Amino acid sequence: MPKLYSLLCFLLLVVNVKITAQQINLKGKVLDLEENRPLEFANIALLSLQDSSVVTGGMTDLDGAFDFDAASGSYIFRVGFIGYEEYFEKIDLGDRNHVNFGVIKLQADSQNLDEVVVEGVTSMFESDIDKRTYNVENSIVSQGQTAAQLLATLPSIQVDDEGGITMRGSGNILIYINGRPSNLSGDDTESILSQFPANSIQSVELITNPSSRYDATGVGGIINIVLKKNEKLGFNGQVDASIGTREKYQAGVNLNYGTGKANYYMSYNYQNRRQIEKGEGTRTTDIEGFSPTLSQVQDGYELEKTHLLRAGVDYSVSPKGMLGLYFQGNFDDEVEYADINQRNLSQTGTLDSSFVRQNEEFSKSKNYEGGINYTLNLDTLGQRLYTSLSYAFDDRSQEEFYEQMFLTSEGASDPTKRLTQTNDRPRESNLVVFQMDYEKPFESGAKIESGLKGTFGNWMWGQTFAQGDQFSEFEPVEVDSLTDSFDYMENVYAGYFTYRNKKGNFGYQLGMRAEYTETLGETVRNQESYPNDYFNLFPSMFLSYTLGTENELTANYTRRISRPRMWDLAPIYRVRDQYNLSIGNPALQPEYTDSYEFGYMKGWERYLLNATVYHRYSTNVETRITRITDDNVAIQSRENADTRSATGFELVNQVQVTNNFDATLTGNFFYSKVNGENIEGGFSNENFSWTLSFLGNWLIPKWFNVQFQGNYRGPIVLPQGQIEPQWTLNVGMRKDVLKGNGTISLNVSDVFNTRNFRITTEDPRFTQFRKFQRETRIGTLSFTYRFGGFKEKQGERGSRREGGDDMGDDF
Repeated sequence: MPKLYSLLCFLLLVVNVKITAQQINLKGKVLDLEENRPLEFANIALLSLQDSSVVTGGMTDLDGAFDFDAASGSYIFRVGFIGYEEYFEKIDLGDRNHVNFGVIKLQADSQNLDEVVVEGVTSMFESDIDKRTYNVENSIVSQGQTAAQLLATLPSIQVDDEGGITMRGSGNILIYINGRPSNLSGDDTESILSQFPANSIQSVELITNPSSRYDATGVGGIINIVLKKNEKLGFNGQVDASIGTREKYQAGVNLNYGTGKANYYMSYNYQNRRQIEKGEGTRTTDIEGFSPTLSQVQDGYELEKTHLLRAGVDYSVSPKGMLGLYFQGNFDDEVEYADINQRNLSQTGTLDSSFVRQNEEFSKSKNYEGGINYTLNLDTLGQRLYTSLSYAFDDRSQEEFYEQMFLTSEGASDPTKRLTQTNDRPRESNLVVFQMDYEKPFESGAKIESGLKGTFGNWMWGQTFAQGDQFSEFEPVEVDSLTDSFDYMENVYAGYFTYRNKKGNFGYQLGMRAEYTETLGETVRNQESYPNDYFNLFPSMFLSYTLGTENELTANYTRRISRPRMWDLAPIYRVRDQYNLSIGNPALQPEYTDSYEFGYMKGWERYLLNATVYHRYSTNVETRITRITDDNVAIQSRENADTRSATGFELVNQVQVTNNFDATLTGNFFYSKVNGENIEGGFSNENFSWTLSFLGNWLIPKWFNVQFQGNYRGPIVLPQGQIEPQWTLNVGMRKDVLKGNGTISLNVSDVFNTRNFRITTEDPRFTQFRKFQRETRIGTLSFTYRFGGFKEKQGERGSRREGGDDMGDDF
């Protein structure tokens, strides 16, 4: 009996070992052959030797890595990614516990380009678990435009004519340039982005719900603009130029020289743009002693010249270490001119009086940024250490001149009521960013990431306002109540830790970010101080469950913060005209948001579905508030409303209709509610809204590519009204010439001239409607020429595998 028991135990042990050995762990990484960048969501499959049917497989993650289990046996190993040549290898897994395929590099598919060229979702749009990437260098409708105009063509993003950016209907977006915050001058985001031509941008990343490894700033998400930097071997480059209707010019050059150990790059872009601006508004009140209706009409234009210079080198100091250096200079020269006609109307609509106002503005700015980074690859599994240090300096001068005349109801001028005004608004800022990140993958498939980051910023904004009237013989005299300077310091110390792993089809990532913020705002003339220091924890959780190949469920939660901008804090009146002022609020507190998302992604051969249900709940909501004084002057400021909630559903559909036509249709439907009863009774509002976006690419073989892009944005709710809906349509076409080295493109933006900013404000004391429109219907003709490059030797091209285990002959 003991012998029989021992024999049974032995047999069970053998069977158990055999069963365990039948499941083998397979891992590796997939990269682009030329650019060495990870290919996310590449398809990995094991095929049957008998009929090439799929036995099992998986997909690569955000780092291009794959990790799945398979039974022992002989297979055809296949790696595929849309737009790339497939990699095949015959393998025999044998009885191993795990197999490392090393790095597999895929070559972009360049065969049969004369017969069929598919450009669209495969080259414009990539969807990942936590972000979407738009490869906008292939965008036809944005050629010759600015970065702000380019963003307006992307799904999920809306850019209004006042420079506000919303994503999924939410503002407070964090803008990065090459993964770093920008300190370029400007009261709004649009003025920053207008200094970057669209032709200098390679891709735009939309991170709707960032994890703990990202800055916690930006409750609406992060938009990261990646500038072009070629990394091909040999000397190569690109030159481009464009001309647009009504004096819009752009030109640029992008050069690169790559060797085995170093990659040198340099680019220069120039813009010279004239842009027409128009506005109108109506305000009705019942203030005693004033006409009940104020009607305003504005006509003007803006002239802007920008120079953007970038240079850098990535140098391999050792087989495991890479050193990077870069410099960027941005120079801007602007002139703005506007005529404003303000009419005071009686109850019956007749003219009581009017003002005619001329505004002139001259500004110049220069921005310098430089940095150094070092990447150390500690082993072949992907363990690495990354450090970076950057410094940016920005300086801007801005001089404004106003001339105002008063006209009676009969149209006669009254010289005694003439006004002359000047406003000198210098600005200066310094920004230092230090970052250190560590990544450690494990053979089990788990991975940890941790890091430290310090962001140290200082901004100075001054204003000297002077006014002249008949008592000063129309020589401007400084106005004390409108003259001051505001110095603002903001330092953020951050550390984070994330852990990710996958068990079978279930994947998860848990993270925590800690940030300590110290801020100090000070007025120079009034000697007022506004300190505000606070510490916060920002957890994040991402879950995924793979249902099959290109079929996945995801869920995530993050907590984020929106810190007040310096422009929203400065307690200095900004004069638009005698009836409209704005001022910052130094008592503003940070806004906090909890974001929840549940998503489903399913891919077929010609169709990709990406659906997301989301909910955001915010406290201390920063919102715009307009109040009117007894002198009929509207003053706009920012205050913290109690709460804002938004629940929505976003649906992204990518369809390859034919080999020559693809389309991306994005719809976002959401319900928003803002509660501002803490500010004033009745300051609450809610509505249902939606955004729709369409992007279509049509290839007419051997002729040209045509691209259509249109979007619609529904109303955005505010405590005192709403931002009205808007829609636009852009069309462009492109043709390759000079044996594929050159490209000619023609586009028309806002074909029907419908893109404008309209806002309705309702208050017990007044009702106001404003409309503002910059010139958006623009025709642009562009030319791009590419040259140089290193030709690899015959036999070295094509997809290939480097390193890893030897498992058989190539298929």
